[in-house]
Amino acid sequence: MLGLMQEWPLVCHKIIDFAARQHPHREVVSRSIEGPITRTTYAGIHANSKKIAQLLTREGYKPGDRIATLAWNTGRHLEAWFGIMGMGGVYHTLNPRLFPEQIAWIMNHATDRAIFTDLTFMPLVEKLAPAVESLRKVIVMTDAAHMPETALTNVVAYEEWLKEADGDFEWADVGEDAACGMCYTSGTTGDPKGVLYSHRSNVLHAMMACMPDAMGIGAKDVILPVVPMFHANAWGLGQSSPMIGAKMVMPGGKMDGQSIYELLDTEKVTFTAAVPTVWLMLLQYLELTGNKLPYLNKVVIGGAACPRAITEKFEKDYGVEVIHAWGMTEMSPLGSLCTMKPEYADRTGDALLDIKQKQGPAPFGVEMKITDDDDNELPWDGKTFGRLKVRGPAVASSYYGGDGADHFDSHGWFDTGDVAHIDEFGYMQITDRSKDVIKSGGEWISSIDLENLAVGHPDVAEAAVIGLPHDKWGERPLLVIVAKEGCSPSRDGVLGFMDGKVAKWWMPDDVAFVDEIPHTATGKIKKTALREQFAHYRFPG
Repeated sequence: MLGLMQEWPLVCHKIIDFAARQHPHREVVSRSIEGPITRTTYAGIHANSKKIAQLLTREGYKPGDRIATLAWNTGRHLEAWFGIMGMGGVYHTLNPRLFPEQIAWIMNHATDRAIFTDLTFMPLVEKLAPAVESLRKVIVMTDAAHMPETALTNVVAYEEWLKEADGDFEWADVGEDAACGMCYTSGTTGDPKGVLYSHRSNVLHAMMACMPDAMGIGAKDVILPVVPMFHANAWGLGQSSPMIGAKMVMPGGKMDGQSIYELLDTEKVTFTAAVPTVWLMLLQYLELTGNKLPYLNKVVIGGAACPRAITEKFEKDYGVEVIHAWGMTEMSPLGSLCTMKPEYADRTGDALLDIKQKQGPAPFGVEMKITDDDDNELPWDGKTFGRLKVRGPAVASSYYGGDGADHFDSHGWFDTGDVAHIDEFGYMQITDRSKDVIKSGGEWISSIDLENLAVGHPDVAEAAVIGLPHDKWGERPLLVIVAKEGCSPSRDGVLGFMDGKVAKWWMPDDVAFVDEIPHTATGKIKKTALREQFAHYRFPG
């Protein structure tokens, strides 16, 4: 027997329809690429999205066509997203921090047919366009006055192009399982892999993100998505914010501490999200200036393990709640958020910080398990390490083109490549990537735990730990450190700071000081490059 409910497909353009109808005057504020702060509303975003969908359809683009975006977080980028999805297309966010050859490879693999780009990236697009055979059109998200000269053909200025449409357009009649978005993994091992989102998965993911024990956001919030839209959908905030009618503040291309603080303060931001490196810059700026964060209530930190020192400083010095999150491009991307269940609600001080170091429980819509190498499920006891596997309605079932099939099993489980443990209350903690875990004398050492501990030293700006060959133990940890500006930490001083805080056999065998640590295009420590850099290193003795 079937239920007698209406057929109401979960398609993304219903989100911007809702925002325009229920919250038409709510602002979307952007630091524009041209410089000034600009303001529009959800009604304005909706109107321009309709024009974009109308123009793309008129020019022959079809449902399923991949339309790339190479752009920062702005209102224009947001309306491009909804316009592309509304005509049945697939927005394809490109990461400008990749090498041009990688971006061209990705665009060819996806067969992108058009691209929306910011002024910042026009020199890059001019290099990419000749290498992408499928590319037919370049839309530069600016006005006629700022349009640069270019030798490329079929290039238009966004604002002039929009004048060709009246917005009288019916959204494409696509099913909720139709593709609507695409993002490629960073490709730290092998070629990047395409993750193809559906309308249904994006809508469900946005609903998951809003839940009280997830991000816990609502219409009263002012949301600053510092995490770029090209980093796994800005963690869903491009869809969840209009879904709840929250004011959005878009940072454009300026991600330094001062620029982020200015937006937090002038726009009275209550909620924000980004990777740890961004918050390190902000906290350093606050220390230098003595400024406070009177409006900010909550910050989500993910993309890499959040050092304890960042959580402690936000919460103790500025009264801002930190939610430690974890996810992946393949998960749309939210997988877990460390909010407090009743079992931990009475924790305070260091005991609370101990819990907040975990990545936390999965929200409804994400199932988790940990297994050994033979796929035997392991207990949730907070101690037993295993391979972290997930499944759910916003988790990829395969990669675009069938790549990487070994990551998915016949029961729908996706092997994340992370090593983790889960406690009795469902709080998951990543201990390493499976390829980065240090295997010493047959036991595992978590490089992430050691890195977080080292960053707590007052003279350390950034730390990375890698396993290097050892004649007796197989592998031992080497701690690699970048000192804070004006500081000169010593090997013995750093190791002395760490001593007694982890098991003796976990302690790094040596410390190396470097000017910088290599990062991937998504801001994560690039340990493959570090291992190459220290390939000929030998431990003392």
